[in-house]
Amino acid sequence: MPHYLQQVAYSREGWEAVLGNPQNRIEAVRPVIEKLGGKIETAWFAFGDYDIVVITEFPDNVSAAAISMAFAAGGACKSVHTTPLISPDEAVQALRKARECGYRPATAAARAA
Repeated sequence: MPHYLQQVAYSREGWEAVLGNPQNRIEAVRPVIEKLGGKIETAWFAFGDYDIVVITEFPDNVSAAAISMAFAAGGACKSVHTTPLISPDEAVQALRKARECGYRPATAAARAA
């Protein structure tokens, strides 16, 4: 199943809500993710630009997009960022395809060739 990095930053209203009722939001969203056919592989609360980072598995991009849209629409998040992840083996396959695809950059050296 495809993996995704999901990064979530709370809005002011989101922080007010979790401070008013402290809870593990990872466990709160687990049933919703599972309803979409997904699974939380690992999750962390974090410092910095994003307050929560989660590695999830979903059956497809549509399901991963659906949870991101639900998070964004809820109002508790100011930013939701989803990044599809590929394995090291898939990365090597992609590198091989990239090397063989025939792309030529739009540079002076490429135009002269």
